[in-house]
Amino acid sequence: MTMERVNQTSSVSNFILLGLSSRSEDQKPLFILCLTMYLVTITGNLLIILAIRSDAQLHTPMFFFLSFVTFIDICFSKTIVPRMLVNILSEKKTISFAECLTQMYFLHALGNTDSCLLAVMAFDCYVTNMSHHVCVLLVAFSYSFSTLHSLLHTLLLNCLTFCDYNVIHHFLCDINPLLKWSCSSTHICQ
Repeated sequence: MTMERVNQTSSVSNFILLGLSSRSEDQKPLFILCLTMYLVTITGNLLIILAIRSDAQLHTPMFFFLSFVTFIDICFSKTIVPRMLVNILSEKKTISFAECLTQMYFLHALGNTDSCLLAVMAFDCYVTNMSHHVCVLLVAFSYSFSTLHSLLHTLLLNCLTFCDYNVIHHFLCDINPLLKWSCSSTHICQ
């Protein structure tokens, strides 16, 4: 931390998300590519959920968990991509501190839930008979654990102060860029 950063007294309330490219000629092709991938992701995941719900042969624990994983993937995409699409076409690529923390909270909660559900699916391969009640409890545990874990990180980051630099060289808010630009002690967050 340089002396210049320590002496700053104004607090940052907005961040600038630079995105995937800062070249103006790249913005429209990036927008079209990202929008297309987003729509394919949403459509594909909705079709998977619809197929699992409509076919009685797929009402097994593995497909039960898969339907929740695909739902999490839809939510995960909706956490990141709409804001990224707006920023690609916008001159002003700012995100407020509260929006940044909210995005980061959902990013980590959904990512952790996805990982927990994948671990549960791997566990399901080794268990011969898993009741629907146990499946529901495992999904509830995955959501609860991930939500609390993400909430802890978000609350700790909310205690930090950002004094001068507010440019994030990403298309989303994440812990590491925020820790990097904090002018207060980050040891409790690491």
